[in-house]
Amino acid sequence: MSQAFLRPIEWLIGRFSHDMGIDLGTANTLVCIKDHGIVISEPSVVAVKKGTNEVLLDGNAVGLAAKEMLGKTPGNIEAIRPLRNGVIADFEITEKMLRYFIRKVHKGRTFVRPRIVVSIPSGITAVERRAVINSAERAGARKVFLVEEPIAAGIGAGLPIAEPVASMIVDIGGGTTEVAVISLFGLVHAESIRVAGDEFDGAICEYMRREHNLMIGEPTAERVKLDIGSAAPLEQEMEMEVAGRDTITGLPRRTMVRSEEIRQALSEPVKLIVSAVRRTLEKTPPELSADLVRTGITLAGGGALLRKMDVAIQDAIQLPVRIADDPLTCVARGTFEFLSQLHLYSQVLPSGDDS
Repeated sequence: MSQAFLRPIEWLIGRFSHDMGIDLGTANTLVCIKDHGIVISEPSVVAVKKGTNEVLLDGNAVGLAAKEMLGKTPGNIEAIRPLRNGVIADFEITEKMLRYFIRKVHKGRTFVRPRIVVSIPSGITAVERRAVINSAERAGARKVFLVEEPIAAGIGAGLPIAEPVASMIVDIGGGTTEVAVISLFGLVHAESIRVAGDEFDGAICEYMRREHNLMIGEPTAERVKLDIGSAAPLEQEMEMEVAGRDTITGLPRRTMVRSEEIRQALSEPVKLIVSAVRRTLEKTPPELSADLVRTGITLAGGGALLRKMDVAIQDAIQLPVRIADDPLTCVARGTFEFLSQLHLYSQVLPSGDDS
């Protein structure tokens, strides 16, 4: 069938499709559509029959339904996180997850071919970029645009990234932390490190095993982080009860944990993030460095919600640090803005359309 014949069909199908902006995160996937904003915010988790790529519940065991199964599945069920450290670790499962989200946005309608904007870490390779494009196309996308996460986060945070002035963004996600200085819609210098929310959870798991002889799972570690975690001392310290499996007896046990302990557990990954911020600043040209004395640093991503994260960075760097409004959705809102200005942004960002 000729390309000339296919184009009118593609156009017609596109008329009944919602263009989508997707923050394809290690921990959570957020989807926004034009004129509606964010319509989906669900964990990046898929439940499959063990040893296969068959998604349970007729292809609907994705997101919230699948996360409830993490760490609690019987032997014949596996809950998979198809993205690790911000990149695709399981191509087929990622494709099925994207297809589920596309179907959910279109309320189960078939024959939809939306244009999709996907955010990607700034440090990924050309092969990893191609993998994102291929997964989105196989999931049903008509055309795929990739936008680097720092750019999307800067747009979503309302930074003047198109102006000849330095804007600095630190986007702490689930698998990666993106640190970038942006000016004139370009990355002056960017660094992507694989230290973020997952690393925080892992550090808490390791601390509990080492100091309390208690094995806990990632969901429990995440709850501890959210409830009493901090990056700098709190005005009023807290404590909570944590349950898990005793590493010596093998039996279930619970213990009380203080916020000071969790801060100690998180100190190493927090230091690694601060070091990435420092390295980025050291590689920023002097004139743009002068701008940052005034404009400071903006934090985005779920990791920005860790108590006192802004204080920890500000104390170490001696620059003003602010947390973006609704930091968890900054990248997704940036892709939404990209969709709104597609005619402008598509000229300066890479596209998955090779035709």
